[in-house]
Amino acid sequence: MDHLYNRLSQLASSYGQEHLLRYYETLSESSKSKLLRQIEQIDFAAIAGLSWHAREAANPDKAISGAITPIEAYDAAAFGEQEREHFIRKGWELLRQGKVGAFVVAGGQGSRLGHEGPKGTYDIGLPSGKSLFQLQAERLLNVSRRAGRPIPWYVMTSPDNERETVQFFESSGYFGYAKEDIFFFRQNVLPALDPDGRIVLSAKDEIAMAPSGNGDAFRSAKQSGALADMRRRGVEWVFYYNVDNALIQIADPLFVGIAAHYNHPIATKVAEKSHPEEKVGILCLRDGRPAVVEYTEVPKELMVETDRNGRLVYGLGNLSIHLFRADFMEEHAEADIAYHAAHKKIKSVNVEGEPVVPERPNAYKFERFIFDFFPLIERMTVLNIRREEEFAPVKNKDGEDSPESARRLLFDLHRRWLEQAGVPAHRLKGRDIEISPLVSYGGEGLTPSVCESLLG
Repeated sequence: MDHLYNRLSQLASSYGQEHLLRYYETLSESSKSKLLRQIEQIDFAAIAGLSWHAREAANPDKAISGAITPIEAYDAAAFGEQEREHFIRKGWELLRQGKVGAFVVAGGQGSRLGHEGPKGTYDIGLPSGKSLFQLQAERLLNVSRRAGRPIPWYVMTSPDNERETVQFFESSGYFGYAKEDIFFFRQNVLPALDPDGRIVLSAKDEIAMAPSGNGDAFRSAKQSGALADMRRRGVEWVFYYNVDNALIQIADPLFVGIAAHYNHPIATKVAEKSHPEEKVGILCLRDGRPAVVEYTEVPKELMVETDRNGRLVYGLGNLSIHLFRADFMEEHAEADIAYHAAHKKIKSVNVEGEPVVPERPNAYKFERFIFDFFPLIERMTVLNIRREEEFAPVKNKDGEDSPESARRLLFDLHRRWLEQAGVPAHRLKGRDIEISPLVSYGGEGLTPSVCESLLG
């Protein structure tokens, strides 16, 4: 261990990070080993370049870069019956051939919701008591059953919640999914930096690490072997989504078919913004290439601009629902896309090694965003959908994008399914009926007998 210490001490010092070993001699043998292992994993050359991003983040009023123009989108509701059926058949064909995989970003915790544990384990308050993970597993099981083969499910966790996530799946019997068809892997992490570019110690023997963002998903998938597993299975399209969407239509055959028909490396679903100031990134073209512009960067005049029909010119909200061609993921797994810095309150230690809980932001975390892969291609397939059918994010404890709003969206959707199946409105009045994803994925299969069993 002395040899390792000497090597890492010299390396850290050469990058001005010698403080990482300041308390080394006071540590137990296990703590010494723990700290050296952490330091050994750090790419100091890469970290040296991150301080620039921190300086950029300190300038919140920076002007947007590049020329912004609208992007073309297909309206999911505007397809003719024959065209829609063609896309759906194409999607089911790929699903039956095993060429579609599902990829969920599930590294977050439910602390903002008052939930102790991974966000995917959260119960939004449905009568069934099902967690977000269970709702998604059952939708995948439904599609897998109808396709005649399982859809491999890639679950990207974080170091903070990997163990709990895997244990939750194990204790739930994987929700009926075959264990070998679920691939768990960790998201990459990066050290936090103080304003001087020094790596933050959260304890004498521990470096403050934070997930490196969903934009590192391809790299994490490659390093974990998830990409190799996709290649082994013959997966050609990967359905990517966030775990907190309670209405997510995973591996939607229509979307898969549209993506495969146009065959651009990336397809994405968007929804019209509810109002100009809605806090959601917009999908557009920047310097002629697909891009997402964060709402904080959109100039006021663009934010409120409307076309001759009164619709927002820049109103296509990013939902983080994408289909990536697997060969694109392979090709760009190591792509050097930009990092974004966020000023945060991060637990640290003072010069004496005593713990410090900051009252205001004291350091920077660094993330890559999945949409920063968009400008790497010239064209992408954009599908404009109805958010009330597919998008119910659970981010806040109360109010907008909360468990209550997600439940209401789900109940309203299921009510429409029952009405379309012929159930009289008076039988649904004042009732909130939950339809299991095992019974119906998108409103299909609601025969009179099924409806009667649901109505009780």
